[in-house]
Amino acid sequence: MPQSADVPGPIDAPGGYDDDLDLPGEAEATDSADEVSDAVRDIAEVPAVEIISTAAVHLMSAAAVKCGLADDPASQQDLDEARKLITALAGLLTAAAPDLSDSHARPLRDGLRTLQLAFREASPIPDAIGLGPGEKWTGPVT
Repeated sequence: MPQSADVPGPIDAPGGYDDDLDLPGEAEATDSADEVSDAVRDIAEVPAVEIISTAAVHLMSAAAVKCGLADDPASQQDLDEARKLITALAGLLTAAAPDLSDSHARPLRDGLRTLQLAFREASPIPDAIGLGPGEKWTGPVT
């Protein structure tokens, strides 16, 4: 498409480029591609149980912070976000339970239950028994 005379083209623009020159960031893009390739190879070697457990621990950690169990509860507590994280954790653990060994599943289920109880305690208006976050999948937590 022809450009008008008052609109600079890529070479005419300040900081323009020429096909013979390396573009800014080209070396970094190659390094980044190598890192991604290494990460893909690394993740291919990790058993699914470890990936599921790691995801569950990340959900637990985030939910704990959002329940106000971190350093600064006044600024970090967000029960709406905590509810979502706990529900996602309960769904993940329920779905993955048949594939997790008891040694992996038991501490994760215990952590989930602890978070559900912490949520109930932190909530100014507690949910009815069986209607708290994740209780759809775990059953009532008391």
